[in-house]
Amino acid sequence: MAEVRAGAERGWRRWTRAGLIVSTVLAAAWAVPPTASAAGDRQELYVAPWGNDTWPGTIERPFATPARAQQAVRDRTAGMTSDIVVNLRGGTYRLAAPLRMAGGDSGRGGHRVVYQAYGFGTSYEEQVTLSGGRPVTGWRPDPGRDGVWRADVGDLDTRQLYVDGRRSARASLGSGLPGKVKVTAGGYTTTSRIPLSWDNPSDLELLYRFDYVEGRCGVAGVSRGPGNRTTITMDQPCWKLARDLYGKESLGAPTEVENSPDFLQRTGSWYLDRSRAGHHELLYRPTPGQDMRRTPVVAPELETLLGGTGVHDIAFRGLTFADATWLAPNEPAGFVAAWSMYMRRGKGGEMTALTVPGNVAFRTAERITFQGNRFTRLGAQGLEFSANSSHNTVDGNVFTDISDGGVVLGVLPPDASGTNRGNRITDNWIHHIAAEYHAASGIWDAGSQDTLIGHNQVDHVPYTGILSGPSEDLRGLMHRNRIVGNRVFATNRLLVDGGGIYLRGEQGTSYADGAVVSGNAVTDSRYGIWNVGIYTDDSSKWITVRRNVVHNYRASIGGCSEEWGNRPVRNVRYHGNFWDDAVPDWLARRDYPGAWPPAPDCGNPHDLEFKANTLLPPAHPAAACAARSTCAGILDRAGPRAARWGSAMAR
Repeated sequence: MAEVRAGAERGWRRWTRAGLIVSTVLAAAWAVPPTASAAGDRQELYVAPWGNDTWPGTIERPFATPARAQQAVRDRTAGMTSDIVVNLRGGTYRLAAPLRMAGGDSGRGGHRVVYQAYGFGTSYEEQVTLSGGRPVTGWRPDPGRDGVWRADVGDLDTRQLYVDGRRSARASLGSGLPGKVKVTAGGYTTTSRIPLSWDNPSDLELLYRFDYVEGRCGVAGVSRGPGNRTTITMDQPCWKLARDLYGKESLGAPTEVENSPDFLQRTGSWYLDRSRAGHHELLYRPTPGQDMRRTPVVAPELETLLGGTGVHDIAFRGLTFADATWLAPNEPAGFVAAWSMYMRRGKGGEMTALTVPGNVAFRTAERITFQGNRFTRLGAQGLEFSANSSHNTVDGNVFTDISDGGVVLGVLPPDASGTNRGNRITDNWIHHIAAEYHAASGIWDAGSQDTLIGHNQVDHVPYTGILSGPSEDLRGLMHRNRIVGNRVFATNRLLVDGGGIYLRGEQGTSYADGAVVSGNAVTDSRYGIWNVGIYTDDSSKWITVRRNVVHNYRASIGGCSEEWGNRPVRNVRYHGNFWDDAVPDWLARRDYPGAWPPAPDCGNPHDLEFKANTLLPPAHPAAACAARSTCAGILDRAGPRAARWGSAMAR
């Protein structure tokens, strides 16, 4: 895998250089949207860290904050006769509140409002960061813990900390609880007295990891129990939600125990002491060479950086969205999760799934464009389009170091209906996401029509690369979607039962109306006991899988055909693919390609069609693919196209 990753990074550097050359030559085309007026007719506004919000927002006398520029835009949109372009000069803008957009922020009359880095698409583009974080200063040695430093942070609450630009780990005991542990209706008992000595036990958080899900529950308290045992009482309703969702028989000792000051033994770990209201303190154990009097520390504070409802015709270009948190897992209901969802009780007491939100999120939005941006150091999902959002474009962006998934769109729980049409997710690089909530996907289309997910690269993720399908067996949502030309590798690095490209549910009503998965290269992810390169699972229907390259997964293709409840895999055709037809050792081969688990949990898929597929030798599939021009061509064309790239890759 080291060779695979090194090769990928060399490729990205090559594409970056090519993209910068192309973007310089085509600077005018990048700087002006296709629907915009000529540059001389545009209304230009400017923002700079050295500006002043009482100034007029000109290049000589710019505003100081994006919020002030937003006010100026609202004063102009009603009478727009050209594009309005807000140019942000280089630097970090620390947002005091989320940038929330409504109807008055939208473009009018065929024109757009554009927020962009100054010089976007040219060789002199400046680096701009919109940050929801608070710098932490005033560090001093902790008098009670040798090697630990402490800083006052007032009423700050956060679940992440970034030291010298890098995510730091919360203080962790590691795996398990000490002593002989017994599960009870309210939590645990253990023969060990050690938990009684842990400071601030109500801050403890226990993590549970299963094949393809993870959950987190807090601790209500630790006390002496009967029979010389220690009682650990879990938060409610989290404990009951977890036992109901995961099964009482499955919910044993935790996978990890986190968030106590007594666990600050590893360098680079931190803990937020919230024991005094309004007087919180951060504790941190530096790594060798870190001087806390000089090392920059940022604590994410905002949960939303940018959002909008009922907006249209707005573009964001060349910006970095960074330093946001998400606090819902701190609630007594915790984070009882499956995929990028977490559970709460509804009004009638029923279990309801909610979606991990985007730190940048738009609902009921049309013709919103994100181009050449970077999403990083985020505590929820990167970017969300939901609730009847159509004709939006996410092109040429980088998503990395995000707690949950990269991009999510469509009918998101708890919604069960909606129309999301014509969205384009293209030429993005999504890597090293799901850093905290591991059961997430690089891209998740949860229910849309005429969506293009094309020429993205998704790599080094703990679970699934690209997921297409609703969370429940909702029918009639998916029509004519295309997943084409993507480069996917190094998925499922932690969790199993996922894949490179994972489809579930009804994708249409016929092959003409269904999903097309074509021209993708899905390779090099032989982790765990079960993952699938192109995974048609549950009740997958009406899917065309053609001209893809798939190898070095536990299974190249396949899935679980759920016969119960009229939910079988049906009507999937495989034409012209190149694969090694891997099947895990524990699963018997069928008379046709793929890995299809048998009853009682799964059954036989129906109406599969195989035509002109090529078997790559399992011992050396990559070399065999390289020796075949058609196979090599699919691999070469998969992933982001160089000409679509600008500065996002260089940042």
